[in-house]
Amino acid sequence: MERRQLAELLAEVQSGACPIDVALARLRGMPFEDLGFAKIDHHRALRNGFPEVVLGEGKTAEQVIAIARHMVAAGSNVLVTRLTPEGATELRRALPDFEYHPTPRLAVRCTTPVVPAGRGTILVVSGGSADLPVAEEAAVTAEFMGNRVERLYDCGVAGLHRLLAHYETLAEANAIVAVAGMEGALPSVIGGLVDRPVIAVPTSIGYGASFGGIAALLAMLNSCAPGVSVVNIDNGYGAAHQASQINHLIAKIR
Repeated sequence: MERRQLAELLAEVQSGACPIDVALARLRGMPFEDLGFAKIDHHRALRNGFPEVVLGEGKTAEQVIAIARHMVAAGSNVLVTRLTPEGATELRRALPDFEYHPTPRLAVRCTTPVVPAGRGTILVVSGGSADLPVAEEAAVTAEFMGNRVERLYDCGVAGLHRLLAHYETLAEANAIVAVAGMEGALPSVIGGLVDRPVIAVPTSIGYGASFGGIAALLAMLNSCAPGVSVVNIDNGYGAAHQASQINHLIAKIR
């Protein structure tokens, strides 16, 4: 349940349009709903501004479907991350309104339309095409969270002119998600060019000495460029959430 839904319910109770016992029945799942194998945090949108997100990885298709079904019934928009194509097929068979994005492995369903509420634009930049699954996880998630998103892909430091050609776009974004594997230099370069917050996302892409993204992670943590924060390896979702909070906070301030 989101703030808007709760406010509408309270207004209906106040006006007499909704009996108290009906309102109590609608609030029965607050603050969480216990399914035995999972406890759905229906209160999260009220606390954090966005509903709980379902991690598809490690769950059976039946578990994902059950959680999604209860979230939909509660009126929440639903985002499922790290969902395999096979899991997506099962989910869409049970709940056809879900849309599946195969590159980032995301499934989304909007009970209420998503209207961009952030002040400006979140820019997602990737070092190479191999980083697209993580970059698209960030981009689609940020859009789902109510932000205008622009994409700038395959602009790694091996061809710096590809990045510099888009300087105006970089400088105008409210927040930048920089996704890179290999040596992970992209966020430092961007952080040295603009006065915008940069959320660095190391990916597990790279040859042997990249150690599955650890080299990029350490490079980003040791960045000398100011204004660079770092999320975990391949965590496009976490970067999008942080960028969304920045973008929405700016909207509230202005």
